Amino acid sequence: QVQLVESGGGSVQAGGSLRLSCAASGSIFSINTMGWYRQAPGKHRELVASITSGSITNYADSVKGRFTISGDNAKNTVYLQMNSLKPDDTAVYYCNAYSRTLGVYYWGQGTQITVSS
Repeated sequence: QVQLVESGGGSVQAGGSLRLSCAASGSIFSINTMGWYRQAPGKHRELVASITSGSITNYADSVKGRFTISGDNAKNTVYLQMNSLKPDDTAVYYCNAYSRTLGVYYWGQGTQITVSS
């Protein structure tokens, strides 16, 4: 099992910045990829950014150039730096970890990001 604990959500005005953190614990040796997803009211959950154990990153087109995902292996923590935030970024953000070996996705509890215009 893997446990994910998120922090750093909140409210900000458009153009502002926030940083999300996701600390992983448990069977972290099995994790291949970690990422952030978000779900806005009435919309499907969508991938925001991901990072592999080899530090390969992937971003949704809507956040490229504004968001940066990074990892600290010593702290078993993944970060999402969000700059130039827009009202469309308002959503609940979920940390995700994927184990290819186990074929399992793990999810954090979610943290609300609200961007006001």
